[in-house]
Amino acid sequence: MSDSGTALFARYAYPPNELGYCGPEDASVLLRRGSPAAEAQIAEHARQFEGAWAYLELIAGVAGIDDPLDARVVEAYWIGNSLLDAVDPEYAMRWLQDRFAAQPHASWVPGLPHHGFQVFAVYPWSGLLHRGANTDVAVNVLEQCRIRWGEVVAVEGTRVHVRSQPLVFVDGRLDLGDRVGASAAWSVEGKSLLTAPVAVGDHVAMHWDWVCDVLTAGQVAQLELRSADQLARTNALLLKAGT
Repeated sequence: MSDSGTALFARYAYPPNELGYCGPEDASVLLRRGSPAAEAQIAEHARQFEGAWAYLELIAGVAGIDDPLDARVVEAYWIGNSLLDAVDPEYAMRWLQDRFAAQPHASWVPGLPHHGFQVFAVYPWSGLLHRGANTDVAVNVLEQCRIRWGEVVAVEGTRVHVRSQPLVFVDGRLDLGDRVGASAAWSVEGKSLLTAPVAVGDHVAMHWDWVCDVLTAGQVAQLELRSADQLARTNALLLKAGT
């Protein structure tokens, strides 16, 4: 879906914000749309996401883009695009380490400033895997927190059913498994992150239990590419920790 960077940020940031996992209070701000005042309120809300905002600043700075909420920058962080390729992975790691120095049990590896880096290298859940603790819980959190994608096969009321590749942990490695059925909400109590209902055949992005976006084929390819890149980096660290 074509949208402003502010609106795009709101769609992907709302699910964890509503759950209280990141960002400031009152996630309902992210559901506002359609007016300059609403855009301004969302932009102010976005600046209070200590995690996501740091990535937007990093991507924008390297690209020479003044506004961290430029749609190209926001897309690069949540989905992926060519702006990421201009960022040196070692530089990104050092820059983000400085911003998130207080994050306990981060599994730091060089990587690109994509949301997948925050999920797999900064949050502590990957680190739990090589310690053999709470493996099922860790994989479930990683699965829900990453940006997932899938093809809609049915729409039932406020939920969609998709075919999607889940995250699996097998033989000490994180990978994407075979496509299976899954579901997510596209609307809850009249609230939706989308500007139009989804349809069978759409490819959608999911974050926690919400459908955030309808994706183009190019955006699906970017998510596949960036996810594979981050999983390869994370697995290299898991392998090293297990030896």
